[in-house]
Amino acid sequence: MMPVPQFTTLGSGPTVLMLHGIGGGHRAFAPQVETLASLGYRAVAWDMPGYGHSLPIEPYTFKGLAQCCVNLIDALQCESVILLGHSMGGMVAQEVVARRPDKVNKLILCGTSAAFGKRTDGRDAGAWAQQFIHQRTAPLDAGKTMADMAAKLVPQMVGPGSLPEGLKLAEFCMASVPAATYRRALECLVTFDRQAALADIRVPTLLIGGEFDRVAAPSVMKQMAAAIPRARYAELAGIGHLMNLEAPDEFDALLLDFLREPTPGPLPDVH
Repeated sequence: MMPVPQFTTLGSGPTVLMLHGIGGGHRAFAPQVETLASLGYRAVAWDMPGYGHSLPIEPYTFKGLAQCCVNLIDALQCESVILLGHSMGGMVAQEVVARRPDKVNKLILCGTSAAFGKRTDGRDAGAWAQQFIHQRTAPLDAGKTMADMAAKLVPQMVGPGSLPEGLKLAEFCMASVPAATYRRALECLVTFDRQAALADIRVPTLLIGGEFDRVAAPSVMKQMAAAIPRARYAELAGIGHLMNLEAPDEFDALLLDFLREPTPGPLPDVH
C-alpha cells in the first residue's frame, strides 16, 4: 500500500490541491494557500514523496507518485479536487488525470510540459536525458549542497519582473530538498511522456506560462493548450519558471478568475 503523503491545509470549501516542482515543497505555494483559504477554498499543498516529512516511494515513478496523490485525495475525503501542478508537479497532475479522471474537476498546469526532453532534431532522447541528469547532479557529486545548488539555479530560472521575496522562498524550498530525493526525482522526470493523453483531458484546464520560462517555454505550453479540448493559455509578462512565487498577485488573479467560472456540463464522449 502506497503511503499517504504529508501536506499542509488551510481554509474550507472546494479543495484546491497543489503539487510542487522538483525543487519545491509545500511551502512553494505559501502565497496561494493564504489567498485561496481567505476566499472560501480549502487550500492543500502536498510534500511529494521524499520531500518534507513525506516518505519516499520505491520505485520512484510517475505511476507511484500519481497513486500517492490519489491516496491523498481520498484521505481528504473529497469526491474530486481542483488540481494545480507546477513543473514536475504538473506532470504528476497529468498522470493523475490520465489514470483517475474521476478525481479531478478542474486542472491548472503551470510551467510544465506533456513530455520531458522529447527530441525533434533526431538526437537520441535517452542520451540527452542522461546528459541532463548528469548536468544537474554533477555539483552534488562534486560536494556541493542543495543550498549551493539553489543559490545558483533559482536566479537562472526567473524573469526580470520577479519579486525578490519570492526568490528567497524558492531558494529556501530548494535548499530543503534532500539530495537523494532530488536525484530520484530527476531520474523520474526524464521518463515523462503523456503527449498522447492530452486530447483525453475532459475537464476545464488553465495553462499558465511565464514569458521568460526556459524550462517550459511559452510555445510548448501553447501547443499543450491547443491539444486539450477545454484549455486556455495565459502568460505572465516579465516572469520566468517560478511564476507563482515571482508574481503571486498576478498568478492568483488568473487562478481565481478560472476557479470562479461555472463548470460546464460534461463533454460528449467521442469513443
